[in-house]
Amino acid sequence: MATMIPDEKKEEVRGAADIVEVVEDYVKLKRSGRSWKGLCPFHDENTPSFHVTPDLGIYKCFGCGESGDVFNFVMEMEGVGFVEAMRSLADRYGVSLPEEDEEELTEEHNLREGIYHALKYAGVFFFRHLMETDQAKKARDYLQKRGYNRQIIKKYGLGYAPPDGEKLYKTAIDSGINEEYLLEAGLIKPSKRDDGFYDAFRGRLMFPIFNPSGKVIAYAGRILGKKKAAKYINSPQTKVYNKSKVLYGINFAKNDIRKKNEVILVEGYTDVISLQQAGINNVAASSGTSLTPDQMKLLHRYGDTITMIYDSDSAGKRAMKRGINIALHEGMDVKLLELPEGEDPDSFVRQFGKEAFRELKKDESEGFLDYTVHKARSSGRWNEEKDKVVTEILESIAHIPDQIKQEVEVQKLNKVSKIGDRALFDELGKINSRLKEERKKAKKREQRRREREARRRDQETDGQGQRPQAPRPHTVGFNEQRKPSAAQRRAPKQPQKRPNYEKELIRLMLVYDRDMIDYIGSYCNETQFEDKQLRQFYEDIIERYKEEKEVSVEAYAAREHPYPKLIGEIVIDEHTVSERHHEMVGVKYQKDKNPYRTAKGAMKALKIHYLDRLQVDLYKRYNAVDKEQRKKVMKAMKEAGRQRSLLQQSPIDELFPDPDSDAAKKVSDKVFEYKMKHERE
Repeated sequence: MATMIPDEKKEEVRGAADIVEVVEDYVKLKRSGRSWKGLCPFHDENTPSFHVTPDLGIYKCFGCGESGDVFNFVMEMEGVGFVEAMRSLADRYGVSLPEEDEEELTEEHNLREGIYHALKYAGVFFFRHLMETDQAKKARDYLQKRGYNRQIIKKYGLGYAPPDGEKLYKTAIDSGINEEYLLEAGLIKPSKRDDGFYDAFRGRLMFPIFNPSGKVIAYAGRILGKKKAAKYINSPQTKVYNKSKVLYGINFAKNDIRKKNEVILVEGYTDVISLQQAGINNVAASSGTSLTPDQMKLLHRYGDTITMIYDSDSAGKRAMKRGINIALHEGMDVKLLELPEGEDPDSFVRQFGKEAFRELKKDESEGFLDYTVHKARSSGRWNEEKDKVVTEILESIAHIPDQIKQEVEVQKLNKVSKIGDRALFDELGKINSRLKEERKKAKKREQRRREREARRRDQETDGQGQRPQAPRPHTVGFNEQRKPSAAQRRAPKQPQKRPNYEKELIRLMLVYDRDMIDYIGSYCNETQFEDKQLRQFYEDIIERYKEEKEVSVEAYAAREHPYPKLIGEIVIDEHTVSERHHEMVGVKYQKDKNPYRTAKGAMKALKIHYLDRLQVDLYKRYNAVDKEQRKKVMKAMKEAGRQRSLLQQSPIDELFPDPDSDAAKKVSDKVFEYKMKHERE
């Protein structure tokens, strides 16, 4: 029988995991009072509305409504289930867990874990061959020539793939690695003769590629010597690797990028290693691929400024030009640095050292406008085709999302070009209109592509391309973590609509404890709640009240799923996390000048909406039953209508009289107590 992970172990993982640190793998956060805020990773936005509240261990976005705890965040960002998210965090923060869990693991979960395991195994295999075999002498000499010692080789996981066609494959199979995982990880390929498999990497120096949290997700293999073969070959796209969303070295660089608020972007793997070895740590590489918007979004999570260093050849110049517009569109400040002829970051820093590199960067880095003009002048284009160069610069300016920044750059261009700002703004307006139309069309094309892809995936999962059947109704249990489909995860996030009056009642019970629970519980019951999760939340509060257990925001924030997510929705509002209103752990107590009056209004709304639903249900029953039963149903309909009218017309103080003065005084004292505690802090 499988071993269940004890609840105390789950809480140990939750307590060990730093939610701010975990979120910062994906989101650039800034402190705001008692919380941290940044741009939401779940939807596109320009103004930060995503908040992390470490006191409660939860996050919430006020733009799209997403909320939850550290487990929710990992599940959403990495597309995994609860168990996989918990194991990932346990591994990261050194919490030991039982090897198995009785919760059902999906086939996709097992496949992803198998791929990670195969990639990790390959890393050890490649490293040992590099350090221990005669075959790898050429690779060791290459690394030694670059000044890479054993410590650096181990840190970056460098290795060597032996030239034998099946060495990794056979060794891994003998070690118990599943053949399917090796194939899905891109480590082996099927033989064209249909007689087995062979290694995808042979006779190459190996560079592991890591995700932001430090897991190996792919490899790049470099050929050594002058051979008629591609200089680098990379892992194919897999379940864990999408090259358009990955940057080499980001796992080592992210903290330094945050500190300096700047990333240095280079082209190659050795550029990253040499610069970081020299103490210039805020550097990452596009790994020889064209820079993509997804890669730029990843960089922007950690810093606002990008200094781009590309080779001076024609391919490097084209890549730089594309990268400029992508970076500007992402809202980053762009600088460019061109190294002396024949040098790349790797060779320059090894030859001249860290300080020389820093001096060169300080003196020679230019903004994109100055750089473009500088290059046009040195090549003679500024004199021969000035209008064309100006138009190219305006096209780059048009990618800047901030209109004020656009105007600043146009004024700078006018000073250099002497064309006149009116003419420049007119041309910029035309370019903006054209780009807007192009983006609109591109968005429609992408939407159609996603819909086609989603249909194709659904047909594949349905089995042999058959038409998918309509899904059967399914009620998700309160603690069930049902994983969304790939198509659902790709769809834009929409806020989940829960009745505000129901959330208010839960909030009041959490904040004001037993006297408020007794008051609300004496007038309401669970059947009056429309939202299923809030209904079960209410039932749980009542049960804990009866058992004299703690009922509080903190207690439920530390409970199992989905309580932390609901706490984010119910308790945290946009003002409670701001610098001016950061009351006790994100709860805005000032909104309840009279908590019982707030409860009365919410209870009245709860009951009216319940009766509305009841009348609809009774009407449906009326049309479905026989003549004899209709009389009873009609009587119930009239009574529901009478009660609704009474509720609607009666003042809330008559419907829900104040509790005795002693109880009211306790709640008042509780408000005062929290305010005094916050002032002391």
